[in-house]
Amino acid sequence: MALNPFFLQGSPGEQDLMQSLINEQLKIYGVEVTYIPRKIVNRSTIFEELERSKFDDNFLLEAYVETFDGYGGQGDIMTKFGMTLKDELTLSISRERFEDFIAPFMEGMPDDEILIDTRPREGDLVFFPLGNRLFEVKFVEHEDPFYQLGKNYIYKLECELFEYEDEVIDTSIPEIDTKVEDLGHITDLVLIKEAENATAVAIIGTGGVEQVFLNEDGSGYTSAPTITFSAPSSLPGSGTTATGVGILTTRGNTTSLEYIRMTHMGVGYGLTAPTITISGGGGVGAAATASVIPLNSKGIQEIRITKHGMGYDSVPSTAISLPSLTPNQPASVLPIVGTASSQPITGFYILDSGYGFFSPPTVTIGTAATVGVGTFWFNEEVVGQTSNVAARVKNWNEDTAILQVGIMTGTFSYGERILGMKSGANYELSIPGTASTTTDKYDQSDDFQFDADQILDFTESNPFGLY
Repeated sequence: MALNPFFLQGSPGEQDLMQSLINEQLKIYGVEVTYIPRKIVNRSTIFEELERSKFDDNFLLEAYVETFDGYGGQGDIMTKFGMTLKDELTLSISRERFEDFIAPFMEGMPDDEILIDTRPREGDLVFFPLGNRLFEVKFVEHEDPFYQLGKNYIYKLECELFEYEDEVIDTSIPEIDTKVEDLGHITDLVLIKEAENATAVAIIGTGGVEQVFLNEDGSGYTSAPTITFSAPSSLPGSGTTATGVGILTTRGNTTSLEYIRMTHMGVGYGLTAPTITISGGGGVGAAATASVIPLNSKGIQEIRITKHGMGYDSVPSTAISLPSLTPNQPASVLPIVGTASSQPITGFYILDSGYGFFSPPTVTIGTAATVGVGTFWFNEEVVGQTSNVAARVKNWNEDTAILQVGIMTGTFSYGERILGMKSGANYELSIPGTASTTTDKYDQSDDFQFDADQILDFTESNPFGLY
């Protein structure tokens, strides 16, 4: 038998009145919370689980605190992993307010970012201002109270304290974004703040090698061969043997000797050029000869570094002042940039010692790389200009030039430029990703592990006695 048509269980007018009364009560007795929808950045196609999320939108919404006498849940408990906070919060929000105010914005978002855009969704965040805490929505109850006047009017959000897992939180609200400033996997990037120019002096003398000529480059080398110079004959026992290194090159499928770079031109060779022996490296056929500085003339024997400098991301040009005597030959040298994090000048190759110097020439080394500029902003994205690796700024210490980042997509390359996508800050990377740490103010796992190791000794193969 059909229901009596003269007695309605809720007309549209009654339902609208009920919704309006609820909205009014929420505005009077509620708390203004910030609703932050979860957006999908990357999702596993195999297990259909979220691998990375971001929270970069926010909506102010009035909510009634159902747990009015305090947080629910288990509270603060001790586990084998340390202190754990299990606070829970139940909030009631207006169904109409969500559907009219928030849902239209979410509907305009890409489908691959938002799974459900018509109602609150599990996994979204709520910032509770009274406790200054972030909560994660664990369950959305939409049928309590149960169909009053034939309709539901509220959503009940059952929330738990948010546990950060390297999600991107960029709401542009400092009170929210800074909640995770010290949490997650944090990597320290040492940047070059100020470059320092290197300095060096030239040591001149007589009886040294002027220049080395590569007559045959050989072939089949798998490593750099050893370059050996014969001892000086004019000052036997008191001279200095010249030194140099071999530099290889590969053309097609053949690896051969390209240069012999001199590191010391020697002392005491007089008019007799040293014999050059090329050995080792797996190859054969390379040969070289040398010329010596003319008698009674001085050339460069060695370049001594007085200040190594820092910030040389490429080999700088280096000028040697011209000799003043006649006859003469200008000298030329090539700096060696070290592999240390500070990118210093570690030595010099002497390409031509020159001759005709009355006094030591002036060594002018080119300036170091351009120094970094700007100030990185908290939570902005930084991108390596060589590796294209991206990360989020956690902290920037301008005094120490240490940039703390999280949520890295890979590993930055040594010496590349790090660019802030919003601030425009631009610095060269000195040490890529050393001192990588995980920060958790409640993590006491190391303490528990240390204490446990004092009780149980796992270094013994049989802890229960002798076999």
